[in-house]
Amino acid sequence: MKKINRRSFLAVCGAAAAAGALAACGGSSSSSTAASTASSASSTASSVASSAAEAANDLSSLSGTVATGGSTSMNSVIEALTEGFAEVAPGVTISYDPTGSGAGITGAVEQTLDIGLASRALHDDETGVTATTVALDGIAMVVNNENTVSDLSIDQLAQIFRKEITNWADVGGEDGEIVVIGREAGSGTRDGFESIVGVEDACVYDQELTATGAVISAVASNKLAIGYASLSAVGDTVKTLTVEGVECSEATVLDGTYKVQRPFNFITNDSAELSEAAQAFIDFAVSPDAAELIRLAGAVPLVDAE
Repeated sequence: MKKINRRSFLAVCGAAAAAGALAACGGSSSSSTAASTASSASSTASSVASSAAEAANDLSSLSGTVATGGSTSMNSVIEALTEGFAEVAPGVTISYDPTGSGAGITGAVEQTLDIGLASRALHDDETGVTATTVALDGIAMVVNNENTVSDLSIDQLAQIFRKEITNWADVGGEDGEIVVIGREAGSGTRDGFESIVGVEDACVYDQELTATGAVISAVASNKLAIGYASLSAVGDTVKTLTVEGVECSEATVLDGTYKVQRPFNFITNDSAELSEAAQAFIDFAVSPDAAELIRLAGAVPLVDAE
């Protein structure tokens, strides 16, 4: 598929305009040079316009299905990207099965999915597949809205999730036994949180739930609970803590000052050739055209919108 972006097109138009101005100001020699430059620019502009039209036609004429599945934390992002892609490629159907990051990676490995979705980096033993990061996500630490605690350090989080700190009074809150809520084994959110905080295989959970929304609901209904959830999924039903004084936001995730963050990845099989529709969807997801869609879905795009 041929690609053309707005910046390239404007650059060509600028060259043509400059050549025209030179022709108007110069004598015979400069006019000859300008005429040659203008002719070259005009030819290039025509080629650019032709490529742009061809690229648009390629997308609008695409058809087929693209099977995606995996991370539940990527729900809002994949829905936004799917809706945006439908505007430029209405003949392509994107399916999404929210089964968890581990299942998304397995689906890519076993080729039952065109694109696996994983809200974590690949492990060393997950070979034969490639991860393409489409966005970043902060893992927000959430407590009940009635909780008086507002900030925790990475070390305090580690101690709480290992059950070394068991009472909110020990971290500046009101007396009450801390209820630790997290995701199930294989969850990208759990993997991301545990690896960042340094508590892999050491967490002691009171509840292990199978979806981001379930964690948020459980914390919202229990004033002694703490959990973690994708920033893109957090609303006003729970309270978001700062970590070491830094709030979880798009700006702090992008500049790296918020420490509990992870990538949103598209996982593809190295030995299987992607369909034209699947490749087009990936190209769209990492392009400036998708940046605002990703932002509105609550995640952090890696490129700026044009």
